[in-house]
Amino acid sequence: MNGKPQTYIIAGAASGIGAALCRQLIARNCRVIAIGRTLAEPQENIIANIQHDFSHETPLPEISQPVSGLVYCPGTINLKPFRSLKDADLLNDFSVNVLGAFRFIHKYAANMKDSENASIVLFSSVAAQTGMPYHTSISVSKAGVEGLTKALAAEFSPNIRVNCVAPSLTETPLTSVLLNSDVKRTANAERHPLKRIGHADEIAAAAAFLLLDAKWTTGQVIGVNGGLGSIFK
Repeated sequence: MNGKPQTYIIAGAASGIGAALCRQLIARNCRVIAIGRTLAEPQENIIANIQHDFSHETPLPEISQPVSGLVYCPGTINLKPFRSLKDADLLNDFSVNVLGAFRFIHKYAANMKDSENASIVLFSSVAAQTGMPYHTSISVSKAGVEGLTKALAAEFSPNIRVNCVAPSLTETPLTSVLLNSDVKRTANAERHPLKRIGHADEIAAAAAFLLLDAKWTTGQVIGVNGGLGSIFK
């Protein structure tokens, strides 16, 4: 990327997709303000490293730095039979996935007011649009993220683009419980037409494209899911 380095606030930057996105943005001469429950790995272009737990309703830190974009990566995986779900399950998933994103954008959207390529990227799930057993709570909350994406894309245009990435199962610390044996890994890989699990770098690449390059794209939910949900094979 030529010219002055662009700055992005990434929530959930310490691991998984968020950490992969940090690396990709830094490789393109961007600067990152990292916010997360744990601190991100120190890197030269991480200009601020801030601890914040998005599962709690605590005030977000003040950031005065002008930025070009916001990315909200925190998420939950709560796979239970419908009859086992309690109110608390849905409330926790909604709090992290939807309210966390809402508060994050509400707090920092004004930091993008001077950007010529302002962009917000959120994360949904393949389960938001594809019915899957035991995914009730995550499907409901991630569908809310997709609704938030489209509503804000309409409200913030033409000044800020808002898009969403909807992955399928991706190898990250969050999904480790689903991939902690050869039997689980094989079974989960076989569900996908491309016959493997996704990598964090692949999901992050879609987010980086939406942030930096997709200048005529807004209000979209981009599936990066190994074909699951759109191909039956």
